[in-house]
Amino acid sequence: MLAFIIAVVAGFLTPAAEDALAKPIEAMIRKHIVLEPGERRVLAFVLVMLVAGIAANLLDSGSPFWVILGGALGYFGTRLVAAARAAMDARR
Repeated sequence: MLAFIIAVVAGFLTPAAEDALAKPIEAMIRKHIVLEPGERRVLAFVLVMLVAGIAANLLDSGSPFWVILGGALGYFGTRLVAAARAAMDARR
């Protein structure tokens, strides 16, 4: 369960990791691989999920399924909450 929570937080922090983690790595690999603008966010997501996976393994918590599900829920969390609120407002 702890791995799921770590993955949710990691997914939620993906936009912040875009500047902190993905930009320096993109600069390092720019000579060999050219990333398109939308791919920097994907690189950031991969990096935070890698960190979440390592943390889950070190803490011996959870399975890869829960890490992936938590990361996806964290990444799309703000949009999911907004959609749920819009659905509830539409029922009123």
